[in-house]
Amino acid sequence: MNEAKAIQLDKEDELSSFREKFHIPLQANGEPYIYFCGNSLGLQPKSTAQYINEELEDWAKYGVEGHFKAKRPWMPYHHEAQEKLAWLVGGKVSEVVPMNSLTVNLHLLMVSFYQPTEKKYKILMEEKAFPSDIYAVNSQAKFHGYDNAVIELPFGGSHSGTTSEQFENFLKIHHHEIALILLGGVNYYSGEAFDIEAFTNIAHRYNIIIGWDLAHAAGNIELKLHDWNVDFAAWCSYKYLNSGPGSISGVFIHEKHHQKNLKRLEGWWGNEEKTRFLMNKNFVPFSTAEAWQLSNPPILAIAPLLASLEIFYEATHHKRLKKSKLLTQFLYDLLYEDERLKIITPPNRGAQLSIKILSKNSKEIFDQLQPNGIIADWREPDVIRVAPAPLYNSFHEVWKFTHILKKLSSV
Repeated sequence: MNEAKAIQLDKEDELSSFREKFHIPLQANGEPYIYFCGNSLGLQPKSTAQYINEELEDWAKYGVEGHFKAKRPWMPYHHEAQEKLAWLVGGKVSEVVPMNSLTVNLHLLMVSFYQPTEKKYKILMEEKAFPSDIYAVNSQAKFHGYDNAVIELPFGGSHSGTTSEQFENFLKIHHHEIALILLGGVNYYSGEAFDIEAFTNIAHRYNIIIGWDLAHAAGNIELKLHDWNVDFAAWCSYKYLNSGPGSISGVFIHEKHHQKNLKRLEGWWGNEEKTRFLMNKNFVPFSTAEAWQLSNPPILAIAPLLASLEIFYEATHHKRLKKSKLLTQFLYDLLYEDERLKIITPPNRGAQLSIKILSKNSKEIFDQLQPNGIIADWREPDVIRVAPAPLYNSFHEVWKFTHILKKLSSV
């Protein structure tokens, strides 16, 4: 495949104009970087400033009255994002709410869904889970008085990934000691996208609650959380969802759990709206995922999410996912025969390839990418993560990246 093929694919790209909706970082020479780091921090939509400035203007204009008089009133502000978030992750509006940050939400959800016993107290995670998740899980177990609670699901191998058969065989051996399963929808290190539907069904056959960290999945792969009967999930919005550094998280809690008498930490924004400002001492929760809210929504953090969700909605699931698959496959096809490189991401993936440089100077090669106009991501000890995002990356950028990487690897 050559440069002409990349140019042709860009001509056929239905989403090529969406690149103009984003700010692309520039090199010192004024040329845009090839930005393949959207799996770490997505680029800023040009509409973000407008959304934030509207809130600042309404704050200046109305003061506290902005809770009711702002263009998007602040008191019910989280509702502004619920419908499109539900659309994005395949949930019902009642099952989804933006709140807090990712690890905070995982803690709040584990309060409800991690109920260990003396014999069943372990939490199953995938091998090489994101460290923050490991810290959260271990601290939850310690809070309940259990040490060494994490049990790891081994990788199934770079060629096939982790199959549902391997997952079930693992549960056959370990289900008697597992109180909760918490997996990454897409593993941050390898880029493997797990079969969420199949794994969820298998976990339920063994009567185990299963939750998903969708930090690298939301806005990346297809999600149908309600139909897949997922118990709960949480995600950040600053990676593929392009809502800014450290921005708001989101949660999904399946409606089958809404009416259960689950343990839960509570705060006044989880109290139903009709009685919230009566200032009663008795908590009257929403009958939805909103009951897990604690504090009023951070307006200036949700505003960038609204800007990004509008772009996702305009792009449509079909066009975005179609381009994502073509873009990542094009990257794979340009690299997989190079004996100096090893792709560790299996075919079940989203918009990420994790690449090992098979030489002793792999970090030095990575360090030369940015001076050559490429922003990618390094993960110790020897992996370059590359994430061509369908909303703002092009096929020609993929070709140029592979041309530069091969040149650097040959030195």
